Amino acid sequence: MATASVEHTLGDLNKDSFVALLGKLIGESKYVQNNPPELIPEEDRIVRHVLDVLRPFSTATGGGPLVLNHVTYKPNRGNLIVEYPGTQPGKILSFVGMHMDVVTANPSDWDFDPFSLSIEGDKLRGRGTTDCLGHVALVTELLRKLGESNPTLKSTVVAVFIASEENSSIPQVGVDALVRAGLLDKLKHGPLFWIDTADKQPCIGTGGMIPWKLHVSGKLFHSGLPHKAINPLELAMEALKEIQSRFYKDFPPHPSESIYGFATPSTMKPTQWNYPGGGINQIPAECRISGDVRLTPFYSVTDVINKLEEYVDDLNTNIEKLDTRGPVSKYCLPDENLRGRIDISFDEAMSGVACNLDSRGFHVLCKATEEVVGHVKPYSITGSLPLIRELQDEGFDVQTSGYGLMATYHAKNEYCLLSDMCQGYRVFVSIIAQLEDGV
Repeated sequence: MATASVEHTLGDLNKDSFVALLGKLIGESKYVQNNPPELIPEEDRIVRHVLDVLRPFSTATGGGPLVLNHVTYKPNRGNLIVEYPGTQPGKILSFVGMHMDVVTANPSDWDFDPFSLSIEGDKLRGRGTTDCLGHVALVTELLRKLGESNPTLKSTVVAVFIASEENSSIPQVGVDALVRAGLLDKLKHGPLFWIDTADKQPCIGTGGMIPWKLHVSGKLFHSGLPHKAINPLELAMEALKEIQSRFYKDFPPHPSESIYGFATPSTMKPTQWNYPGGGINQIPAECRISGDVRLTPFYSVTDVINKLEEYVDDLNTNIEKLDTRGPVSKYCLPDENLRGRIDISFDEAMSGVACNLDSRGFHVLCKATEEVVGHVKPYSITGSLPLIRELQDEGFDVQTSGYGLMATYHAKNEYCLLSDMCQGYRVFVSIIAQLEDGV
């Protein structure tokens, strides 16, 4: 089927249908907030609305060609795989990553109700409009049009709507479980477009993330007798300064970061500070600093973790050599045989991804973006997308894009633009058309 014919058949986004579906999805957003253990999403609430749109055009009803596969590993937490069959075996493309959970929203912080869709001109407002229920609705509308018009395509088109993207503390619920079960294996035969970024341009690089906690032990004492204490707050500050200094020496800006257009190199920084409480006149016995490493994909997460542990071991061995804060500040009390101590621990880490810039999927996405948006400017960020590095390591040609707004990503007063979503639909159509013609 020629490019022009595919584009004519699939046409433009049906705005009324899209907005109506998005309204139903945003109406469920309160129940798909993902922040365990308090908030465990029920993604099947979203699945039901998608199935309501697609079932009339499916083999399940005999009304069309769409093959629907609702896959659930935890109660009420389903994934949905939808397939539009092509005529040429092994020729395939996929849209993956449209997740059906959202980050939390506090209505008292918003200027409008986050859990119902409101419209202000071109703005579609509500939690999930940008990330990622807007994409769920968008790809659903593409599938509806395929099922309704039933064009003859050489390529099989697959869409995978996933659960549990925003929080990985409950494993084996979403795409990780689908990959483990082999349900996505055949997607390796063609480009996989992960639809969960923003600003209408190809995102060609993301950062890895290593959440860390630095627990520092000292000796509690009266603040009027600081020479009898080991101040864990001072020790923590000096230790972290030294750890950061060594990190930036060992993991400097990488030459490939400029090729991929990363806005920043790898970074290590604190984001939280905790201590057990006490009076203002008490030097506490312990404290904890937490933060993360954001790592460009040209460095190994394992190497960084090993280095951070090495730094801490060395600091503990040579703790008396750390800089102190004033004439009586110290980290050892020899008369009492006491030494301050630093311990580092890590939560689950993830690796970044550098998309293959020589792949067919990348070139097709760039051409479609330039045709529809008017320009193409791939970008990279050290924000992290879970799971896609694992897909790349499994042999998938992963490319990423999205049609919400980075400025409202995970933010209060989240919104997307209907005009951007219309362009996203046309990009999808162009991708399908190009791959039909082998361009």
